[in-house]
Amino acid sequence: MERIVSYFPQLTSLQQERLTLLGQLYRKWNDKINVISRKDIDALYIHHVLHSLAIAKIISFRPGTRVMDVGTGGGFPGIPLSIFFPEAEFYLIDSIAKKIKVVNEIAAALELQNVKAEQRRVETVPEKFDFIVSRAVTAFPDFLKLIRNKIRPGKENELPNGVLYLKGGDFEEEIKPYRERIRIYTISDFFSEDFFETKKIIYMQEK
Repeated sequence: MERIVSYFPQLTSLQQERLTLLGQLYRKWNDKINVISRKDIDALYIHHVLHSLAIAKIISFRPGTRVMDVGTGGGFPGIPLSIFFPEAEFYLIDSIAKKIKVVNEIAAALELQNVKAEQRRVETVPEKFDFIVSRAVTAFPDFLKLIRNKIRPGKENELPNGVLYLKGGDFEEEIKPYRERIRIYTISDFFSEDFFETKKIIYMQEK
């Protein structure tokens, strides 16, 4: 938690309280419903919370911005981002019911009024959003097919509306067809931990 505050000194006392409580809640729920690997739960703040908040290093969602987190799993990156941007609206979806149960319980315990979480597949979502975020649920081209027509055009934030995709490893081949529309951010430019050495954010603007 200290690392997060050092990287984001602008956090309010309420945001710090919620982020601190987050760790306790995930430990409690993970004992009942395994949504984070056992070895990863000890590294929750680096591997999950801080990783999610890398997005906050490249964009500050303005009030009213609508963000959909596709394949949220246990709530990442959606829950940390919803704490960080309390005036933006977050819609978290996953196809696995037990994961969404944990997300809803944690959002309720943290009194997050800006989070809605549902068990559903992205193809069935009728609404459009300003941004879609995700943590590498599939290869990038396959992800783009899943979210086709789910982003509305707009330029109300520092970045025009689009996709913010957290991904690690070598994905150069995956993004070749979209290279002119893509911007890559290297997370190790923001955070010094070894974990982020190969981690990136792929940003792609909506046409």
